[in-house]
Amino acid sequence: MTENLFEAQYDLTKKSKMKKFYESNKVLIFSSVSILIILLGFLTFYFEKQERKKILLSENYIQAKIYIESGNKNDALNTLKKIIFANDPTYSTLSLFLIVNQNLIREPKEISALYDHLLENIKLEKELSNLLIYKKALINSNSVNEAELLETIKPLVNTETLWKPHALLLLGDFFMSKGEKIKAAEFYKKILTINNLHKDLYDQAKSQLVNINHE
Repeated sequence: MTENLFEAQYDLTKKSKMKKFYESNKVLIFSSVSILIILLGFLTFYFEKQERKKILLSENYIQAKIYIESGNKNDALNTLKKIIFANDPTYSTLSLFLIVNQNLIREPKEISALYDHLLENIKLEKELSNLLIYKKALINSNSVNEAELLETIKPLVNTETLWKPHALLLLGDFFMSKGEKIKAAEFYKKILTINNLHKDLYDQAKSQLVNINHE
């Protein structure tokens, strides 16, 4: 009996404390709940908006490919440019690759500017960013001087990346085309020092060094 009375008093005390806490903090509680509801609503709206944007970009990308297949390259280019400036990590990158692959822009400076836009405005996975740097350097290699090319490709040759041997090969070929065989040989030799190098890259560098030594 005494035990039951004690439990009843404990429950009343507990409820009284909870009620007092609620009365003292009800404004804070309601404010917190309201903010949480608003935040959840905002996040839901944001993710739905992003999903709709992704779907629209996907549809526009497909439409651009249809334009290309039908020979309507101007509309294809305009559509792909709009996708690029939407700054989407997936479709903006794919759109620039499609422009380059289909030769929709012939001016290297204009293509280079599009690469710069992606690199400056989209947070990309590191190796994808390095790929864009390499492709930009590759396109510019026929129209820029030595200093400009070295500045563009510096992030690749100074770090360990999948694209480092490709960058070194590009530089070697660039100096070979200029008749600067000593500089070219330096870059080809660097390729041969890379661990786990793909056989094709090894063979290309080795072949170029053989050509230099026989001339």
